[in-house]
Amino acid sequence: MVAFGLNALYGRYQISADGLWGGPWNSSNARSFIQYTVDHGYKIYAWEFGNELSGSGIGARVSATQYAADVIELHKILKDIYKHSHDKPLTVAPDGFFDPNWFQQLLQQTGSNVLNAVTRHIYNLGAGVDKHLTQKILNPQYLSREATKFRQMQDILQNYGPWASSWVGEAGGAYNSGKHRVSDAFVNSFWYLDQLGMSSTFNTKVYCRQSLIGGNYGLLNTTTFAPNPDYYSALLWHRLMGKGVLSVNIIGPPYVRTYAHCAKNDTGITLLAINLSNDTNVDILVSSYPNSTMHKRSLNEKDSLIHKIKKYLAWAGSKTSEVTDYRMEYHLTPKDGDLHSQTMLLNGAVLELTEDGDIPSLDPVMVDAGLPIAVAPLSIAFVSLPGLEISACVQ
Repeated sequence: MVAFGLNALYGRYQISADGLWGGPWNSSNARSFIQYTVDHGYKIYAWEFGNELSGSGIGARVSATQYAADVIELHKILKDIYKHSHDKPLTVAPDGFFDPNWFQQLLQQTGSNVLNAVTRHIYNLGAGVDKHLTQKILNPQYLSREATKFRQMQDILQNYGPWASSWVGEAGGAYNSGKHRVSDAFVNSFWYLDQLGMSSTFNTKVYCRQSLIGGNYGLLNTTTFAPNPDYYSALLWHRLMGKGVLSVNIIGPPYVRTYAHCAKNDTGITLLAINLSNDTNVDILVSSYPNSTMHKRSLNEKDSLIHKIKKYLAWAGSKTSEVTDYRMEYHLTPKDGDLHSQTMLLNGAVLELTEDGDIPSLDPVMVDAGLPIAVAPLSIAFVSLPGLEISACVQ
């Protein structure tokens, strides 16, 4: 699928020193290009209006009132050009940084059923030159800050645009190309997978990673085109996490972050567990009942006091059956224990392209379902539980 971004500054002029641009959008260039794609049979999934012009903007900004008028103009153009087409593309905007008041005004002034998706950018780790990127990624309180914006976006859509869905149109963690040995290393997968999990819990329908190729935050190495660790993290997410999002509430240490979805193309559920602690193993016990127990133990045998931490899987209105006698686990760790390594291990095996240049097989380990799920310090685990039947996942 292709979503194409359109120049939303064409025809405008700067009207103030603080970067405000005014005047109506000149749509002639966009209309000609859109018509060209239709005439040549190119299928476009969505037309996205503008880039980083919302709120205070980046280099330039446009008022929400003017932007809304121009989005309506784009919507009319698409209705006209695609009036005889079976497949009609989505109208998407503004693809900028989140400003609650600006986004609310945009939805109020465009009116119902004009915008199909509302997009925003996320670079919540700050600049790529920041020397504290790793510390931010491993700080659960810092990671959780973005939940406020996800929640605000969800509330705005529910109140002012229930016909539209929420998208993350661009996210790279750290802006200005990210940082070498952070954005392209194992440590970034803590941020990336946490973002995918968090965004899903707030009903975000699309999450676009910046970028596939380009900059330190690319999923592929810009020289060799070999996958960076986040590529494999994204691939496992894509293969294992279904569309049904389940609520997970934990009473326990904040460094353990978990997300659960209905399994993709399978029965049961898939659990994503992220352990941000550098010295504590986490054991998760999953039973066939809503309540389960999680234990933690110190790596230091002298500090081996075990205490129970209640973990509640809030399957609202659900019903579970007896768990089968096995589960499938995918444990991700960095090579040689180096968080800044660009090599990821899956269940202890190096993930690298085959001699033919193909993606390696991503095989799980089969584990007795009665044993606790052991998540090592500073590691990530996907766990498929095929025998855990949740009513929300039954099709």
